[in-house]
Amino acid sequence: MKTSFLIAAPTSGSGKTTVARGLMALMVQKGYKVQPFKCGPDYIDTKFHEAVCGRPSVNLDTFMATPCHVRQLFSHYGADADICVVEGMMGLFDGYDRDKGSSAEIARVLDIPVVLVVDARSAAYSMAALLSGFIGFRPDVRVAGVIFNKVGSERHYRMLQQVCTDVGIDCLGYLPKTDTLKQDSRYLGLDFSKAPETRQLVQLLEQHVDWQRLCSLSVSDAVCSTLPPAQQDLFPSTAERVVIARNAESFSFLYQEFLDQHPLATFFDPERDVPVLDDADWLFLPGGYPEKHLQALVANTACRQAIRDYAERGGHIQAECGGMMYLCRNIVTDDGDYPMCDVLPYTITARQADRHLSLGYRRFSLDGSVWLGHEFHYTQFLGETPVSVTPVCNAKGEPVSSPVMRYKNVLASYTHLYPRMRTSDAL
Repeated sequence: MKTSFLIAAPTSGSGKTTVARGLMALMVQKGYKVQPFKCGPDYIDTKFHEAVCGRPSVNLDTFMATPCHVRQLFSHYGADADICVVEGMMGLFDGYDRDKGSSAEIARVLDIPVVLVVDARSAAYSMAALLSGFIGFRPDVRVAGVIFNKVGSERHYRMLQQVCTDVGIDCLGYLPKTDTLKQDSRYLGLDFSKAPETRQLVQLLEQHVDWQRLCSLSVSDAVCSTLPPAQQDLFPSTAERVVIARNAESFSFLYQEFLDQHPLATFFDPERDVPVLDDADWLFLPGGYPEKHLQALVANTACRQAIRDYAERGGHIQAECGGMMYLCRNIVTDDGDYPMCDVLPYTITARQADRHLSLGYRRFSLDGSVWLGHEFHYTQFLGETPVSVTPVCNAKGEPVSSPVMRYKNVLASYTHLYPRMRTSDAL
């Protein structure tokens, strides 16, 4: 039997991520194979999912991929799982343009039910209006159940159960209000699966949530087999020798799909290794947080020199966000000035006073193809922004000042690119 559902919420901050991770941990503890997924381009939640489930979490995104490709990914990665859990993003209907690209769109594309996680602090029967709105807003999105978060007492919960009875939705349980489940920051160094609060969370979910009823909301022997089968080119075989920088934090933002597309890839850690690039077809420097490990990156002079030499002799390099920063001349922080690879003649500032959030989907055309991706960073170029080799737009087609840079055979930008380019006629 196969169970699939999407965990969503009316707004960010409702407890969706806490409940999703906790349910994954609980179901793994019960002996199920749980395949995690994440709506949108988020790299961090997927790492927590993998720590809990022991399987890579896969991003599902209808801006960067077609609905057909999203269904194929879901079918491929969920094929041998007992339970497929999709964690939503932001509010259920929040997308890049109204509800386009939202968690609701993913649920609709996959035809799986939605479980709402609702923050019930300081509210009782007013929840009826909220739930009625979410249930009836889009008939093609099945809001099948609700889990209440931050419930103050058993009496409070009984009132919320009455709400669910009146609006006709399954009340699947609740989490009591407690400060011990708070996670103040999403940090890659935290192993959520072993954190003490995770054990408490699993115990609370088992005690207060009808997880067996939750698993029966969408049960089918063919929930994935009814989706379009993965075409032979879902992971096209390649003989390319791709060398990939990989580190738990400095260079860690990698889509599982990208890794599966390059089974012959070799990896190195720029903090301690020197890559062998003599016969490499191309070098990939993914995003991450190099600004947190500058001393180690500076100390590995041989690595920086090897990458600079490779770029100068025409080696192909793709560098994204943190990888692009690493290719620049230097990174400055409140603690000092740190030399990097000096392939690109720019300075990146990670100083607190210069921090500014740059966030959103990105699209640009280059060499006859359309590249899609997303941007999320606080560091900035120091001084004037480099001139882009091609116009860059956001999801709505509006121009943004986010440059794409080229030097010889180096392609670099702050944009995390989706592993599949789309040709213009495929958009």
